[in-house]
Amino acid sequence: MYKQVIVVRTDLGMSSGKIAAQVAHASIQAWKNSRDTARKTWEREGSKKVVLGIGSEEMLLAVHEKAKKAHLPAALVKDAGATEVAPGTLTCVAIGPAAEEDVDKITRHLPLLD
Repeated sequence: MYKQVIVVRTDLGMSSGKIAAQVAHASIQAWKNSRDTARKTWEREGSKKVVLGIGSEEMLLAVHEKAKKAHLPAALVKDAGATEVAPGTLTCVAIGPAAEEDVDKITRHLPLLD
């Protein structure tokens, strides 16, 4: 089973609409960064996505680094700063599509986004 996890910073106070946009950016970019076979398998299985929360930029960067070290497709989103956050703010990271067990090794300790 394949999935994608998007980890969103909860310390920024983004509105639900802003979070939705950032999650979409991350999801699409990580999908583009994945292997064709992973993309096709994930799509065939229903494109499972899970959105989790994380409390700081430092923690977000650590999750991204772990994903890269595990050779998983990942995308770190840096906001343009046109609306709610300052330009260059790191808002979220998407990991996958990849095997669920590989993604869970990196993200299982994080809570679902409220």
